[in-house]
Amino acid sequence: MSFVCFQESESGIYVSLKTFLGFGREYVELYHQQTGDSVFLHIRREKKEVSTVIIGNICLFQIASEHKGDGPEKKITRLAIGVEGGFDPESGKNKFEFEESYAVVILPNFITLPWPDSEFPEIVCNSVKAVLEAQSAARLAELEALAGTWDGEARIITKHANNLVQLDNGKRIPPSGWKCERCDLTQNLWMNLTDGAVLCGRKFFDGTGGNEHAAEYYRNKGYPLAVKLGTITKEGKADVYSYDEDEMVDDPHLIQHLAHFGINMAQMEKTDKSMVELELDLNQKFGEWASLQEAGSQLKPAYGPGYTGLINLGNSCYLNSVMQVIFTVPDFQKRFVDKAPEVFLALPAEPPSDFNVQMAKLGVGLLSGKYSKPPPEGQDAATCDSQRGIPPRMFKTLIGRGHPDFSTKSQQDAQEFFLHFINVLERNSRHQTNPADCFKFRVEDRFQCCKSKKVKYTYRTEYSLPLPIPLEAAINKEEVTAFETRKTELKAKGLRMDLDHVVRPRVKLFSCLDSFSQSEIVEQFYSTAINAKTTARKTTRLASFPDYLLIHLKKFTLREDWVPIKLDVAVEMPDILDLSSLRGSGPQPGEDPLPELTGTPPPPPQLDQNILEQLMDMGFPPEACKKAVFFTDNRGLEEATSWVMEHVGDSDFGDPFVPPGTDAKAGVLMVPLFLQAQMPRQVCTDAKAGVLMAPLFLQAQMPRQVWFWRLLSKALMSGCTKANFIPNEEALIMIMSMGFTRVQATRALRATDNNVERAADWIFSHQSELDLEESETQPLVNNEPQFSDGESKYQLVAFISHMGTSTMVGHYVCHILRDGHWVIYNDEKVAFSENPPKELGLDSDLFPILLHITISHKFVKFVFIQVGVYLIFK
Repeated sequence: MSFVCFQESESGIYVSLKTFLGFGREYVELYHQQTGDSVFLHIRREKKEVSTVIIGNICLFQIASEHKGDGPEKKITRLAIGVEGGFDPESGKNKFEFEESYAVVILPNFITLPWPDSEFPEIVCNSVKAVLEAQSAARLAELEALAGTWDGEARIITKHANNLVQLDNGKRIPPSGWKCERCDLTQNLWMNLTDGAVLCGRKFFDGTGGNEHAAEYYRNKGYPLAVKLGTITKEGKADVYSYDEDEMVDDPHLIQHLAHFGINMAQMEKTDKSMVELELDLNQKFGEWASLQEAGSQLKPAYGPGYTGLINLGNSCYLNSVMQVIFTVPDFQKRFVDKAPEVFLALPAEPPSDFNVQMAKLGVGLLSGKYSKPPPEGQDAATCDSQRGIPPRMFKTLIGRGHPDFSTKSQQDAQEFFLHFINVLERNSRHQTNPADCFKFRVEDRFQCCKSKKVKYTYRTEYSLPLPIPLEAAINKEEVTAFETRKTELKAKGLRMDLDHVVRPRVKLFSCLDSFSQSEIVEQFYSTAINAKTTARKTTRLASFPDYLLIHLKKFTLREDWVPIKLDVAVEMPDILDLSSLRGSGPQPGEDPLPELTGTPPPPPQLDQNILEQLMDMGFPPEACKKAVFFTDNRGLEEATSWVMEHVGDSDFGDPFVPPGTDAKAGVLMVPLFLQAQMPRQVCTDAKAGVLMAPLFLQAQMPRQVWFWRLLSKALMSGCTKANFIPNEEALIMIMSMGFTRVQATRALRATDNNVERAADWIFSHQSELDLEESETQPLVNNEPQFSDGESKYQLVAFISHMGTSTMVGHYVCHILRDGHWVIYNDEKVAFSENPPKELGLDSDLFPILLHITISHKFVKFVFIQVGVYLIFK
């Protein structure tokens, strides 16, 4: 409801009874002056403490009670934050209830009339009742986002449920006393539902679990379903795993399938932990989780400007951590905090849907200090709820609107959210300074033809720098070898490895930089010097050093059985980093450049469609699949899959595929939808710009109509005109606030019958055509982007850390260097850090535990960002 204050404002919220927009006390007068609206419903909430009594699994609340229960803590059943069954961010804090009071306030003199009152006019009564009875915008957005989504707990019904083959071998399984048929393990046992074989399960990342005899049995026999013994309950529940579907499943006929082997489900009792419980146990053990949150330290809470936390709205810790870091950057502070009064004065028609307003609101909330005040003298900060934080509900709703992942309450990847945020910011920075330019840098790729020795330089814009992790450069190889030997010995004896003594390879970041700087061989490079395919040597350098540099650690690799895993490795992060060795030098004297493409362009590459489709069926991006098939020369799925996994962390992994050597003069073609079907398959759509990108060697294959699009566009767009069309003025103002002209906004509204949301989509999908028409620029001319270029020396100033089996579960926190001190931001909790975990690794190949994002600051005003990224394939 409110758009320039947060709901817990001490002054309450003033809701306009005309527009139903809500404001804090300091902004309601401004709104009145701008609009003339003078009648508001004033809502205040008075907080009363409620103490908690826990009896068994029942949680009771008593007002003003002097005693608290000492029962067990609430059991965690999901690896999630702020959702049912997950970690409760309010756990351990005093609970509160709120009493609301209402009054009708008339501006400008703030005349206050208590509500309810039968003397109020009917129109006022109806408006007040509409406000009080309406669901909050946050709740409506949550319901919309959750519709049709899967929250991670639901399991599919196995495809084998109705036709599972069960052998009549006379085998009967006792209700207890089980043991693996191939080793002596008595825990983590799985019974195959086809023949009743009882075998141990897979090993866990810490060395516990089993010897993988059940999985090996499936590979030999092909019997698909197994149930975990010990998880069978009389309520009809149990862990069932489908090997060929490769996930936990639901078997609706489990009672009958168990009865085939003499198991009476109604008499079974749960004696072993389910897979969810095991995962939670492993993730709650002392180690990364405790380290990331510095659980072993007595942390001193921090208060004041810049020390405000963000409330977890349900698995929103990824957003909280990223935005905390974003607003440490001066460029973002200048645009959205220093200029917040100008943003609020603009008063857009729909403030909750205005990106600039919501960014300014969030930035002011974090940096003003208004929501981060120390507790009253004599009160304990741990119990008085002084660090309440602010709930970024409207911002999360807006930034996630229409996105299949960020609109949900599921856990997401912080790196992917960062890139999504940059894209949304770019759309909302027309004719304004884009603070994200501080992340942008130019990459220089030098290609040298191996036959002619001639060279070619290409340049591209990037927002992140991918770094490989060379395990062969580990500085503790002997310790790792000894640890692996010890783990193998313990496994053979059925013993568990101590989690507190895990030894992982330690690689210096400088080794990653050295590996990145090495040249690589590019296959099937089209050399214009010989007009044929050959090999080329590629070297990559940085042509500019941005104020903020995003470094992406490539932590994915392939196991021997082609299973993608994350590297179990710790990368040592220095406080000071010098990247001068990566500085690009451009063309050098004495180098012979490759000539421009002349004559007949090379034919488009022939890609094996069968391999391409199989790769895409695995969930890889189509453009990445094209690259994989091309660079492995159609040699088969195995090699193509290997290429994909080796390059999965590349920053351009999903970018449009253009054969090497032919991309020098890629241009922009403005093509209407009715002509796009006639484009060659190699032409790729740029979703952000709403245009088609085509290299020169393909432009000759364009239909003749395409080249007349410049002439057709005006006629097509003017054809949308409607007689006597009058644009909605409020809608015009809203679209113009995005940086478009009145003429452009009018065209968008005309094309969409004054529908604001559709008009916004229309104008962004046609902005290239609109800009070209406005500037009369030729369609194949691109404006060169501008890059800041500073010194190459960086200093670590912040990092974001993740704990969980993947980015889809777990928890994020961030550490930021402020005023010479490290500060930990754990959702709404903000405290001075004692042991910032700058060096973080990933645990083993089965359950990768950790992701870390590191952000640092250059000397004086330059900043470095280093990000370790999860890429999850479904």
